[in-house]
Amino acid sequence: MPRDPLIALVGKPSSGKSTTLNSLTDTTAKVGNFPFTTIDPNRAVGYLHIPCACSRPSLPGNDGSPPPLQAKCKPNYGSCVNGSRSVPIELLDVAGLVPGAHLGKGLGNKFLDDLRHADALIHVVDVSGTTDAEGKATRGYDPSQDIAWLRDEIVRWVHGNLMAKWGGVRRRHTAIKATSVETLQGQFSGYGSTSAVVARTLDKLFGPGKQPNLQDWSDEVVQQMVETFVDVKFPTVIALNKIDHPDADKNVSKIARAEAAERLVLCSAISEVFLRRLAKQGFVKYTPGTEFVDTREDLLASGDADAESLKEMDEKLKTRIENLKDMVLYRFGSTGVNQVLTRAAEVLGLVPVFPVRNIHSFGSGDGGGAQAAVFRDCVLVKKGSTVGDVYRKVMGDAPMAYVETVGGVRVAEDDEVGVEKNDVSIFVSSIYVRTVASYSTV
Repeated sequence: MPRDPLIALVGKPSSGKSTTLNSLTDTTAKVGNFPFTTIDPNRAVGYLHIPCACSRPSLPGNDGSPPPLQAKCKPNYGSCVNGSRSVPIELLDVAGLVPGAHLGKGLGNKFLDDLRHADALIHVVDVSGTTDAEGKATRGYDPSQDIAWLRDEIVRWVHGNLMAKWGGVRRRHTAIKATSVETLQGQFSGYGSTSAVVARTLDKLFGPGKQPNLQDWSDEVVQQMVETFVDVKFPTVIALNKIDHPDADKNVSKIARAEAAERLVLCSAISEVFLRRLAKQGFVKYTPGTEFVDTREDLLASGDADAESLKEMDEKLKTRIENLKDMVLYRFGSTGVNQVLTRAAEVLGLVPVFPVRNIHSFGSGDGGGAQAAVFRDCVLVKKGSTVGDVYRKVMGDAPMAYVETVGGVRVAEDDEVGVEKNDVSIFVSSIYVRTVASYSTV
């Protein structure tokens, strides 16, 4: 069965990586409470914010403002607020890496090995320049070096493992007359690779159908192949953290000139954690992922009835909030934390799919009549997945009878899913069909 996507957070010590993870692991205005350490990797559940199917006016009976289905949308996991849904996604917190890890420095290859099942990486970079390559306090450090050395460590790790047995790999390749994809997949499967990943690597490096014989590859070609494989297998989003620091601007400008814009996200994880803590304690009304933070005074001024539910703040706390608004929220539009996970999902090409039990009411089949909850479940699949792929993810090994999408239209197993394309469906197994038939004959 297709497994759930896994996104790993990596970075040197003191980059703000665990703070970033804390700010990603709660869908409500709370601070995450997962037990992170600096020795073993920790898995946690983050929440990806997406437009929910309940907000689509194209669905039958859902035209209106707000769309009627929004009021009945009650996810089993995560939440849905005004059509914005938080969907669980698994995150991996990998302890801080340092230069030379591939040689055993720090805790060495163990941390690199923890990355092998990740589908994408979020590299948290201290863009303030106040920590050096090993995470020690300093001033004026160039954080663009961190971006280069992390990729270099992964490349050296993969390249070192491959070259240690390259002579034997090449001889066996010739002896059994294998394809380049078959031979390389045999070496890269331990990194969570697939034949499709290896094929994309070779196409990207040489061009489709233009691969030279693997037996004739020079050491330089092998090096280039490994670099390309790392880029394909471990697509990376760079979270430029600590943007509220005075020295951040010059470093952001330098990195922006060297890196593709789609890889970069500006963020302040500590600001997100601070705002969520204040919201949890009842001092502010905060919508994560936005610039909107309202205090009791703000709501009273606008005549909002929710003002009475918020606590009074002292002048020191008011000043901190105003400074945060000026330095982060108004300037950048948000703390950037939600956007980090959104960008990682875009890099992976993740598509949300909404399995339902009733394709006409979009309910879960658990009763409740006209007011029954809708769109209880949502799963994330990779771009290019077929109806059959999603069926196996949802139903496991149960044999398929049929799949229907909006309007009761049956779709083929090899039809592709995408946003508003076969992404709201009912999956029916032949076991269920046989069971219903047997009951109907009694």
